[in-house]
Amino acid sequence: MKIYFSGAIRGGRDDVNIYRQIIQHLEKFGTVLTAYIGDPNLDLINGEGRSDTFIWERDVRWVRESQVLVAEVTQPSLGVGYEIAIAHESHIPVLAFYQKESVSRISAMIAGDPNVHVCSYTRIENVLQEIDVFFKQLQSKRIIQE
Repeated sequence: MKIYFSGAIRGGRDDVNIYRQIIQHLEKFGTVLTAYIGDPNLDLINGEGRSDTFIWERDVRWVRESQVLVAEVTQPSLGVGYEIAIAHESHIPVLAFYQKESVSRISAMIAGDPNVHVCSYTRIENVLQEIDVFFKQLQSKRIIQE
């Protein structure tokens, strides 16, 4: 199974350690196409040293190839919102997390989308448990393969 993990890069890297832990957990279910997002050494401005056009083309292709998109949305990011919209339009299940105690509020465009399963959390363990539940539900509905 191909999984697309979405988290802020240019929008801020405050949660990179959380991203890394989520990605490691998601790898139990399949291939995380965007595992590099959990790399604490990823350059904020230059990313992977690729052009913006290259990144856009690759990431749009990866979202559309994925069976599931999981996003950490605490840090506001235009790119993350864009990727969720592509998943929505492509009928790809989306699971979005945000930190309950965050000073920034989750966008109504994410929280109000009935096709996005949104969860708040206070501890990373809550995220990992919710991922397990989400994937189990998708498997039981035969939306994704085990």
